Amino acid sequence: MTRLVKGADGRMWTLRSRVEWSKPATSDDFDHDFAGGSGPGLAMVVALIVLVAALIWWTPTAVTVPAWLILLLFVVILFFPVRWLLRRPWSVVANTPGNQDDLQPERWQGTVRGLFSIRLATAKLARDIEVYSMPNVDGPLQPID
Repeated sequence: MTRLVKGADGRMWTLRSRVEWSKPATSDDFDHDFAGGSGPGLAMVVALIVLVAALIWWTPTAVTVPAWLILLLFVVILFFPVRWLLRRPWSVVANTPGNQDDLQPERWQGTVRGLFSIRLATAKLARDIEVYSMPNVDGPLQPID
């Protein structure tokens, strides 16, 4: 997602955001990264498929399964993949080439987690640039040299 924003000082800023499919390792996440990779997730999916297949196979033919139970199983199975998809981190970059005056080029970069949070964060960043000519220092973006 790309957005052009004109700052109060006349510079044009480009706000870019994109989803990160692989989470970059940071020092804060070091102790949680010992089981990295997709192995545990794939093992859980296979175990879930085997358990659902066993439930279907062992069900006697005389049993009538209500539609709400099938819907409930479907929702339970899809809960964690949908949650994972909606909570992916997004990298956000705001940069400006500067102009002919004293204003130097700037680049700000940061990470926002969540599909709905990224929309709010980019709207707030655009508003901060329009009003203050730069992103908020207390926001998710930090200046890059």
